[in-house]
Amino acid sequence: MKPLTAAKSRLRGALPRVRHEELALALAADTVRAVLACPAVAEVVVVTDDARVGTTARAAGARVLPDPPDRGLNAALRHGASAARGGGWVAALTADLPALRPDDLAAALRTAQDGPAVRRFVADAPGDGTVLLAAPPGVPLDPRFGVGSAAAHEASGALPLTGDWPSLRRDVDTAADLAAATALGLGPRTAALAGPKVSPAGTPG
Repeated sequence: MKPLTAAKSRLRGALPRVRHEELALALAADTVRAVLACPAVAEVVVVTDDARVGTTARAAGARVLPDPPDRGLNAALRHGASAARGGGWVAALTADLPALRPDDLAAALRTAQDGPAVRRFVADAPGDGTVLLAAPPGVPLDPRFGVGSAAAHEASGALPLTGDWPSLRRDVDTAADLAAATALGLGPRTAALAGPKVSPAGTPG
């Protein structure tokens, strides 16, 4: 998770009466809350140098690591994966999934483990980005998040997971994404800021 002042820049102004940093923190908090509630998850590791994100994640029950690489998302994810405990599958998630339901995540993780022992990924709702990347024991996570990450992950040998998990696929980068997540049902922190409805233009409806 980036420092809150730099996080989710394309979402800035989506809720005009809400400080941008509060919205970015709410997205991350609801993501962590949902992942911790997933029965298929043994541990949640949050990589961040932001003090407020760290405090929020620890209070929820996650383990927080600083971001010594400080070279962007993929370096942070490699760092977090290297610190994972237990020797099992490791999965990386983006921190902007405020509508995430634990059962959607559990189903995706079970599907990943039922298939071949190779890296698996879940594309976002539009299909070009990635919301989840999982690697079996002994296989490096090798994240390729960024523009066109779904194609980049597939080109690197990861296999797509194609189940119907709408809350997992709904990451939030724009006001229209936030409106779509609201329609699915937001987690409590984001819902408290967004109100009952958010329009694609970014104004409460």
